[in-house]
Amino acid sequence: MERDPLLAALVEELSTLPARIAAGPVARADEPADVRAEVAGTFDLERPLPAEEALRRAARLLAGHGVQVTHPRYFGLYNPSVREVAVAADALVAAYNPQLAAWTHAPAAIEMERRALAALAGALGLPPDTAATFTTGGAEANLQGVLCALAARAPAWARAGVAALPGPAVLYASEEAHHSLVKIARACGLGEDALRLVAADARLALDPAALARAVAEDRAAGRWPLMVVATAGTTGAGVIDPLEEIAALAAREGLWLHVDAAYGGAAALSPRLRPALAGIGRADSVTWDAHKWLSVPLGAGMFFCRDRAAVARAFGVATSYMPAAGDPLQDPFSSSVQWSRRATGVKVLLALAELGLPGWASVVERMADLGEALRARLRAGGWGLANVTPLPVICATLPGPPERIRAVVGEVQRRGRAWVSEVVLAGRIRAVRACITSFRTTADDVAVLVEEMERARRGAE
Repeated sequence: MERDPLLAALVEELSTLPARIAAGPVARADEPADVRAEVAGTFDLERPLPAEEALRRAARLLAGHGVQVTHPRYFGLYNPSVREVAVAADALVAAYNPQLAAWTHAPAAIEMERRALAALAGALGLPPDTAATFTTGGAEANLQGVLCALAARAPAWARAGVAALPGPAVLYASEEAHHSLVKIARACGLGEDALRLVAADARLALDPAALARAVAEDRAAGRWPLMVVATAGTTGAGVIDPLEEIAALAAREGLWLHVDAAYGGAAALSPRLRPALAGIGRADSVTWDAHKWLSVPLGAGMFFCRDRAAVARAFGVATSYMPAAGDPLQDPFSSSVQWSRRATGVKVLLALAELGLPGWASVVERMADLGEALRARLRAGGWGLANVTPLPVICATLPGPPERIRAVVGEVQRRGRAWVSEVVLAGRIRAVRACITSFRTTADDVAVLVEEMERARRGAE
């Protein structure tokens, strides 16, 4: 049987991609005008192209321009290599194109999502009846956490808005927390002033004593402490806030506890790393991104909430063109900010099914071990380490002016054999940030990174 040319071109591209990416540089220098011109020259939209040729041209552009985040020596932000089964699942979902607003339209897809979410909620220590849904990413999941906090702590808010709140709301988070919270405070109508960033301690974690003082000050000033966002794996340094202490404080003060575990949530799959997340099961809501440490393509955020009534109050709507369900959370459109959406969770379920939860524990622990090996090599080479975390995020410092760090990062990126980024922690500590993001990364790749950092350091002296 003759093979479809488009599918043949796609199979050829995907089957050779990992090897081609690994053999090339992690990044090349690009100028916006040059890339824009090349894209325009590649696709003359006045003239049709055979689909397989259009695909090949798009693949050449993607290969030639951009940071290759699936490269085993990409040590940048939380963008992983992706497992082939998850890529195949995404293609399958695109072909079937199930509509996940209503259960009756896509029962298999929705139940596959719920199977994955239930397994991961259990790993977090959340109750079996936890409400959970897939999101576009951590920012949307964090938004849902704030909306559910408002729905739970001020039930009239869902109808009357911020006018129904008992006072100016306050959201607490560490100064190292993700800045999606700034956008969320704006989008919810609370305003940036509602977000109070609490100073981090010497470990770069949220300081419970400073949090308690902030809550007391706000109550005395007539403000309304609403919630605290603890982070399990900060973006800058991979630090885990003291979740048990924060959970106890939240319970005493009547605060909604949301844990942003977009990155660090995967530690829950490892018996060895899980104790670092002690207390996460006490959260009212949790964010976790499968597209970070679980190696599936963007986007695959997840939101978990133990208060099903708050979820229904925040997102439930009724209209004649959607089915009326006995369970207010039966249909995904009634349990998240999204309405129409793709079946995000199928790729997550298949990734979990391929290895099993014990297999994922091994993957997570192996990457953590590589992080420890990188720390040891840098420490032995005279680098300082600015962060303490069991997660594979390493923030390396050098004595002298901050320009040295910028020069090291720039030189490593310019050479293209590895990729790291620059980070400023607590507003004062400038560091080279390296994160193990790929399940394909080996000890040899870590050795190349150290070699490149040492070469760049000598050049910056």
